[in-house]
Amino acid sequence: MTGQDPTSAVRIDTTRPHPARMYDWYLGGKDNYPVDEEMGRQMLTLDPRVPVMARVNRAFMHRTTRWLAQNGVRQFLDIGTGIPTEPNLHQVAQEIAPDARVVYCDNDPIVLAHAAALLRGTDEGVTEYLQADVRDPDAILEGARKVLDFTRPVALSLIALLHFVSDEDGAHDLVGRLLAELPSGSYLVITHATADFTPEESKAATEKMRAAGVTLALRSRAEFTRFFDGLDLVEPGVEVPHHWHPELGEPVPGQDDGVIPGYGAVARKP
Repeated sequence: MTGQDPTSAVRIDTTRPHPARMYDWYLGGKDNYPVDEEMGRQMLTLDPRVPVMARVNRAFMHRTTRWLAQNGVRQFLDIGTGIPTEPNLHQVAQEIAPDARVVYCDNDPIVLAHAAALLRGTDEGVTEYLQADVRDPDAILEGARKVLDFTRPVALSLIALLHFVSDEDGAHDLVGRLLAELPSGSYLVITHATADFTPEESKAATEKMRAAGVTLALRSRAEFTRFFDGLDLVEPGVEVPHHWHPELGEPVPGQDDGVIPGYGAVARKP
């Protein structure tokens, strides 16, 4: 467990909101700045259930990690990790499989500053952190290969990330590039926000985020499902996140008090 030196991080930009820090604010964390809180509050005026959505995404990650570990997966590549909020993915995986190996990846320097919290794993397992952007898959793959054995299945986790990657940035191609390097038996795990259920609020949210310099690409069910082309979806397939194997975790308070405008799915690479 080595990680990277936080002093080598680039300067933290506090002039515009960052999704990882907004997510931290929604979850009640302290690792965010006034610009993140301000945008977070603007999102709440459009949909006061955004913090519930953040917790639902987090709970989905816990359940999918549990399912994967129970089904023999011992390697995880988590891109868009976010600021550590316990339990983290490696804690869920290593509780079931102490020898699990986990690589986290994010592009926000404040996540790097807290990377030590992500590296406290079991003695039998390995956890590592990479400072990289999903738009640079080659850098991610190069770093991950130092920790993960790409001849054995890897679970690629992209939780609440891809709706910040536009079609112009080639979101589907980026996922395909990452998957291409993973062997048969690997898995893809994604949650993604959508405008399918709340078109007016979603349009307003997209415009507010764009004005603040943040891309928000809310995809339809069909566009979301396309990320899994060529893969075998795990039952129940594409679902609103809290309906995916709810028996594997505790319900999030408020998750059934209205629509959760997002999708989640897990699929296996043949």
